[in-house]
Amino acid sequence: MTDVNNISSGSDTAGARYKKLGLGALLSVAIGLVVSQGVMVLMLQGAGIAGIGFIVPLILAYVLAISYAMSFSELSLMIPRAGSLSTYTEVAIGHFPAILATFSGYIVVAMFALSAELLLLDEIIAKVFPALVLPPMSVALGILALFTVLNLLNIDIFARLQTALAVVMMIVLLLLGLTAIEHEQAHSVSEIITQGAGNPMGWGVLALAAMAIWGFVGAEFVCPLVEESERPARDIPRSMFFGLTAIFVTIAIYCLGALLLIPREDLATNGLPHYLFATTVFGKTGQLFLATAAVTATCSTLNSSLATIPRMLSGMAQNGQAFPCFKRQSARTGSPWVSVLFIAAITGLPLWLMDLGSINLLLSAAALAWLLAYIITHINVLVLRKRYPEQARPFRTPFYPLPQIIGIVGMLYALWNISPSAEQSRRIYEVAGMVLGTVAIVAIVWIKCVMRKPLFKPEPLASVLLSGQTSRDK
Repeated sequence: MTDVNNISSGSDTAGARYKKLGLGALLSVAIGLVVSQGVMVLMLQGAGIAGIGFIVPLILAYVLAISYAMSFSELSLMIPRAGSLSTYTEVAIGHFPAILATFSGYIVVAMFALSAELLLLDEIIAKVFPALVLPPMSVALGILALFTVLNLLNIDIFARLQTALAVVMMIVLLLLGLTAIEHEQAHSVSEIITQGAGNPMGWGVLALAAMAIWGFVGAEFVCPLVEESERPARDIPRSMFFGLTAIFVTIAIYCLGALLLIPREDLATNGLPHYLFATTVFGKTGQLFLATAAVTATCSTLNSSLATIPRMLSGMAQNGQAFPCFKRQSARTGSPWVSVLFIAAITGLPLWLMDLGSINLLLSAAALAWLLAYIITHINVLVLRKRYPEQARPFRTPFYPLPQIIGIVGMLYALWNISPSAEQSRRIYEVAGMVLGTVAIVAIVWIKCVMRKPLFKPEPLASVLLSGQTSRDK
């Protein structure tokens, strides 16, 4: 029988030629995909609803994010393959959860979150440049078409700029927050507390946990880079932990600055609170400042997603977990062109059906799908610890299994309280449930009728590690 531990420990030698990414590069990936327009909007709306009390769900979201970072670190270093959540899940709890987790955490999220990003960009451009009379959604669809073509040609215009873009976006949020705090019209913390902006929701503020979590999802995108990392055992976990901590501090300053300068009710009800914030702090200059940041954030997020998610889908097709057409690659560019077109299509679909008022719905539905994937990730760690207790783990979760239990319970709580509004919660469950239900039905039929495998029978870890080592040796 193949020695699983030898395969795992031998991956460092087999993959040596791929090692080139240091902590800085991985940190930029962990931060770059998190900081987006959706984060800029939802964090300000949350602060508007809860006032200073929004720090409570922010802290809860940060703790839950650290828990998922621990689980992803353990899994990615235990199974050092340039794969995705699908790889970890198929060896833990079977093909059905693997398909559901990957579609839920990445492909369904792309459908909701990327659409919201493009909707926001379209609205910002219309606000900043009112003289441009353009058809509705023309900017959003144009940007989507541009980056679809670039990814079909396998051209990544942001590859060399990823670190700089991540730093710029963090500086933008910090600059807004710190400038607002020092603004001549800014109130003091004690003043806004006496004005009712302390914590008007009381313990009900915990219902905003799902909204706050959106500020911390996506750091695990560093995990598929495990084979290209210079020191994966050290840098994969650190990049996520440092990145999430930097994001927490930045968001806290960003929200505090907005609360000190802008009435809480205005932040809560404005569809573009980041536009209101930027123009209040910097006036007319703030419009161009925000437009630049919005274009940068949306294009970077869209480009990164179109570059990575289709490859996840293509990898699933190569494992027999998705339609064979998704593994087709262009003979000239090497791009998984069918997968790229599919992700672009499901991203563009909501643009025809939604408007600015649907931003919160789309992002909340995306958060629901992402939380489901994170819960499955925690379960993977618990199951694999039991099934393979002697397996080499370059990173072991501190205080195991407490982080996984806290993560699962906290994320289930956030799912149960997906929105403080009962009506909005119902709509979120309906939209996300319809899409995820369709995915689940297709997955069941595919596994039973095409793959002809049990839904919940795990693949042997040794065979997965061996196939990964074989692919690296080629």
